[in-house]
Amino acid sequence: MNAKTEPAPSLAADHARDGALGILFALSLSHLLNDTIQALIPAVYPLLKESFSLSFAQIGLITFCFQMIGSIFQPLVGFYTDRNPKPYSLVVGMGITLCGLVLLALAPRYEVILLAAGMVGLGSAIFHPESSRMARLASGGRHGFAQSLFQVGGNAGSSLGPLLAAWIIVPRGQRYILVFTAFAMAGMFVLSKVGKWYAVHLTASHRSRAARADHGTRFSKRTVAIALTVLLILIFSKFIYLASMTSYYTFYLIQKFGVSVQSSQYYLFIFLFFVALGTIVGGPMGDRLGRKPVIWISILGMAPFALVLPHANLFWTAVLSAIIGFIMASAFPAILVYATELLPGKVGLVAGLFFGLAFGTAGIASALLGKLADATSIPYVIFLCGFLPLMGLLTAFLPNVKHEWSAAK
Repeated sequence: MNAKTEPAPSLAADHARDGALGILFALSLSHLLNDTIQALIPAVYPLLKESFSLSFAQIGLITFCFQMIGSIFQPLVGFYTDRNPKPYSLVVGMGITLCGLVLLALAPRYEVILLAAGMVGLGSAIFHPESSRMARLASGGRHGFAQSLFQVGGNAGSSLGPLLAAWIIVPRGQRYILVFTAFAMAGMFVLSKVGKWYAVHLTASHRSRAARADHGTRFSKRTVAIALTVLLILIFSKFIYLASMTSYYTFYLIQKFGVSVQSSQYYLFIFLFFVALGTIVGGPMGDRLGRKPVIWISILGMAPFALVLPHANLFWTAVLSAIIGFIMASAFPAILVYATELLPGKVGLVAGLFFGLAFGTAGIASALLGKLADATSIPYVIFLCGFLPLMGLLTAFLPNVKHEWSAAK
């Protein structure tokens, strides 16, 4: 009798792992849908610039609007939901994004575009902290893998946005943005299912989070402060460079090489596609090699390619942008998991802080880089941003979290 009943716990564990993996894929799919919608905004910049006679500074202000709203609200949402988890908040966030998308498609003037961009930013601010916590809960201890799988959905969406915009919106006009409301509605459906799973696991999650919080004091405040400061600076350098590419790479290709608007979207897709591939690699590599080596490689390792890019022809520009995107993207899963290991039990706050900083940095950078581009040129902006990865040298000041943890024990 005992022999027959022994496998039951194993079967139950396998079933739980399969269910958790399904949740990870659902979160990754939702992230894809969410970030595809976000990516539509910069993807249609050339169309909006022509339709509304916008300057580069006004283009940068659109990015500033939706990125800064996301930046300000994400840490607040993460801080609140650490204490008051809301299983169905993701559905609400996607609903706000849906409203912003409709407004963007029908916007009659520039001010309405800014409002629509802000709504998309707010929806994203609600989505990222809580979904990141759910991904960690479903990770089964493979935090780097879970974070990579979750983030690759977002990066895949970011790469698909320009491609779909080139196929659907650019040839037909602004109102065809309405086609993508189907993405938001699909996201709301998937997230309602994820919310049900999270509601069931909420009590266990609270106990686990409380247990992890007990270990948080084993890191000195000085160690945590130094590490977080370095990580925030690295995020700063990474996302300013990313902002220069997502907002102005298409204009760079159009101005320097004379490619069409539609062709420029294909080149942007190549860059963002390799960003997605780099994200897949970064998390599992961090699980195997440690977070710090991956951060070293991903930030400083892209520097030679970023410095050469402004001097390359069209073919090598495409190749170098792909290499840069791949190397650079491997950093974010490692940085996020590293930070959650520094601050156990505060996944929402960490995710909100780092996603929010990513949004805010990109927003401010896009506005400032737009003004710089108006005063100088787009090629000069790309050249100047090529020096940002040299900030990766600051990784030397990061403590070895795994070593510190074992020593603390």
